[in-house]
Amino acid sequence: MANARNGTASPSTSSCTSSSSYSSSASDEDILRTLHRLARDLAAADPPAPFLRAVFASVSRRARLLLAVFDDLLLLLGAGGPLPRSASLCLREVLLVLQRFKAVVADCAARSRMRLLLQSDEVASRVRELQHDLATLLDILPVADLGLADDVADLLALASRQCRRPAPEAAPERELKAGVLALIQEVEREIVPGRERLEAILEEVAINDPAGCSEEIETLEREIGERVAERWTSAMIALVGLLRYAKCVLFSAATPRPLDSKVDVDLDSDDAAEPPAPPQDFRCPISLDLMRDPVVSSSGQTYDRESITRWFGAGKSTCPKTGQVLTNLSLVPNKALKNLISRWCRENGVPMEGGNGEPGKPGKPEPAPPVAANKAAVEAARMTASFLVKKLSNSFSTASDNRVVHELRQLAKSGGTGSRAFIGEAGAVPLLVPLLTSEDAALQLNAVTAVLNLSILEANKKRIMHADGAVAALCEVMGSGATWRAKENAAATVLSLAAVHTYRRRLGRNPRVVEEVVQLVRTGPSSTKKDALAALLCLSAERENVGRLVGAGAAEAALSAVGEEETATAVLASLAKRGGAEAIVKIEGAVARLVAEMRRGTEWSRECAAAALVLLCRRAGAAAVTQVLAVSGVEWAIWELMGSGSERARRKAASLGRACRRFAAANVVQDRECLTSTTVSPRAVAAA
Repeated sequence: MANARNGTASPSTSSCTSSSSYSSSASDEDILRTLHRLARDLAAADPPAPFLRAVFASVSRRARLLLAVFDDLLLLLGAGGPLPRSASLCLREVLLVLQRFKAVVADCAARSRMRLLLQSDEVASRVRELQHDLATLLDILPVADLGLADDVADLLALASRQCRRPAPEAAPERELKAGVLALIQEVEREIVPGRERLEAILEEVAINDPAGCSEEIETLEREIGERVAERWTSAMIALVGLLRYAKCVLFSAATPRPLDSKVDVDLDSDDAAEPPAPPQDFRCPISLDLMRDPVVSSSGQTYDRESITRWFGAGKSTCPKTGQVLTNLSLVPNKALKNLISRWCRENGVPMEGGNGEPGKPGKPEPAPPVAANKAAVEAARMTASFLVKKLSNSFSTASDNRVVHELRQLAKSGGTGSRAFIGEAGAVPLLVPLLTSEDAALQLNAVTAVLNLSILEANKKRIMHADGAVAALCEVMGSGATWRAKENAAATVLSLAAVHTYRRRLGRNPRVVEEVVQLVRTGPSSTKKDALAALLCLSAERENVGRLVGAGAAEAALSAVGEEETATAVLASLAKRGGAEAIVKIEGAVARLVAEMRRGTEWSRECAAAALVLLCRRAGAAAVTQVLAVSGVEWAIWELMGSGSERARRKAASLGRACRRFAAANVVQDRECLTSTTVSPRAVAAA
């Protein structure tokens, strides 16, 4: 009966199934001890939110009554024989109900407070149903056969009556919920909520500090993405925007969390902190990197979507791990594993969507929002941006600047395109530019990261490029920034700005930009070097820039990173394509390094190395082909790439092989002609 009534609750389904099999084979003593433990846990459980205190207080009171009953039953069982069969079966059903009670408590504790408020009616209804089931079971429990003392039997009867007692008509949570929904409607009408009202609502849901507010926002966003409450998704999106605004208005004087504002340590020091290595099960079997979007193939193996898609794109239809031929190439998202990876990333400070700390970095596609932002969320974002920019313009201390810029950085990162537009329209860029050269390391990092996040929006690129001193300030950060992370994000900003054709040419004409990006490739740590190489690749896409890049040593810098960063070979191919081939060929060991990368690099790196070698042979002629043929094992490397590379890699390898064969054949003909012209005929000797 209890099973049928409550079988729809997702969090409790698995636990109930396992409990059912447990209870059918366990002894009466085991059942009673489990019942005692569950009653004790429920009696001590705190309400998941203040507005549900009355609902869960009733559960706690019933549990305390049952705890005394189970204490007495354990004593009776120890002194006498087994329980009557009817009582044993009834207690096993009680066990299932109490387990469902505990599942409700655990489920509510895991939810965001705001979602719990929106679903408070459903939670109360669930608790009432379980109490009714418990009352029914307590009524049919054969008390007389158990030999319970009169006062214990009275406790059972009291628990049953309390379970049947109707809930109060006007619950406090309903009033609070109506107030929150009314506030959302006011924001939709562009009415700015008052500070006192926001403070009262957050106090009633027990959000009392910036850390709790941030955690609530993150939990809400995760629940929206997981579509756990379709009916309330629109209200939850609006509440995310409203909470961001409330956080800025109510807690703007709070210091940013250390995790968000931490300063990178010097990577040359002995205390340099390395990010934790992901567990083996979280790594893609193809790339061996942390899986960002795990999917399951038809063979049952899990891969990162990008890696397996590239594998299939190369014309392969086998499972990379098992080698079996796949019946179809369909991929199914592994949501359970993705949730585990997301949790591990959050706990260890590892970015889930990108490798450099900001999910919104250029080249790293942002996850699509689950639904379009509603009017309330848009207006809340506009209010938040306006409030923060105004506060920054009136700030007169480094500490205050840092707090506000940190909030702008977070809003630009997680608020999406709308928030970036509102921040830019409010005039944030001219206020952020002077802070790029701040002597305060945390403020500089927050400022440059905020500019990076804003630069993703096309309109903000124009604002940054036209802001007085913005490009010079970015160069200053790349050259002498306080932390490697600041330098890295400055290089990423140059990459973002260079995505626009006209800005790419302007940046390439600036010798300081070119010099600092090349220097970062030479001296930066891995993550910084990766962004600097990406910026070089973007700048080299403009033929006009190639001469200046080569003159600044871009080819040598990229060559030094071959084997370490796969983008380095792409930079060399791009330079060779647009006029830098002869300069690359003149670098000692350049050709040999590219041949080695063509053999041992990643799939994309091998492809780019082959493309670079073909371009060198075409542009530099014999000087390049001679060096290619001089590398031991080059024929095997070409043959291997033709057999196992991507479609483009196979084409480039075939072109390189043809170039080598033609050069070798031409040399043979030339050698024969030279031999013929130097041979003296017998007739000539006789004439002499």
